[in-house]
Amino acid sequence: MGALFFALMGIGMISSFIGILAGGGGLITLSAMMLVGIPVQIGIATNKFSSGMAALTSLSYLLTNKHLSGKTIMRNVCIALAGGVSGALITSSMTERTMNIIALILLIFSFFVTLKAKQWVSSVKEADNDTSIISKIMPFFIAAYDGGFGPGSSTFGILYYMHRKNSYAKAVQLTRVLILGSCLGAFIVFYQTGFVQWHYAIALAIGSAIGSQMGLLVLPKVSLKLAKSLLMAIIFLLIVQVLFKIA
Repeated sequence: MGALFFALMGIGMISSFIGILAGGGGLITLSAMMLVGIPVQIGIATNKFSSGMAALTSLSYLLTNKHLSGKTIMRNVCIALAGGVSGALITSSMTERTMNIIALILLIFSFFVTLKAKQWVSSVKEADNDTSIISKIMPFFIAAYDGGFGPGSSTFGILYYMHRKNSYAKAVQLTRVLILGSCLGAFIVFYQTGFVQWHYAIALAIGSAIGSQMGLLVLPKVSLKLAKSLLMAIIFLLIVQVLFKIA
């Protein structure tokens, strides 16, 4: 049990660190947990707890360093909380194959959008003037997807907030807030299923919290070229993983 505990801590650190910068942390976490023999249902529930704890430590960092206002954080957390609960409830009546097909379509779309983007926002700007209903409620749908399924949700969040004319660093920070709310909402639902195994969850959460702090410290030093390359690689790996599941 001791070796597994530290193995899960290591998995949490690596997946959270990469997840901070480009998303796709769930790809690493779930795959690694299955390799060490943890059932997928337990892996999903455990991952929601650890991701939520990592996002919570990110929140403390963002508040301490005054990167985001309390009003912005509360608004995004409340929207994501509702989305996380909704997603977890909806997917309980959907097949995994259906969710995989939805994820594949979204990931392929994201891949080409990122590939065709000629310029990323390099400095903090005000959000754009897109006041359409779809744009306003998109965080809810991203949170619902994360709460019910997960792979690629952080990546979708980063792309969405960058589309709203936020810098890469600001988009990552806002995505962490969104993931906190969605994971909390989803965990409330998944906890009722009895799949949460606390000895797994605590080990993964400790590693995820450490990896999250490391990622936020490194974030300001990451060049846009490297960030875009990492994001493209994560999206590609997610597409391969989902295709493998569908086949």
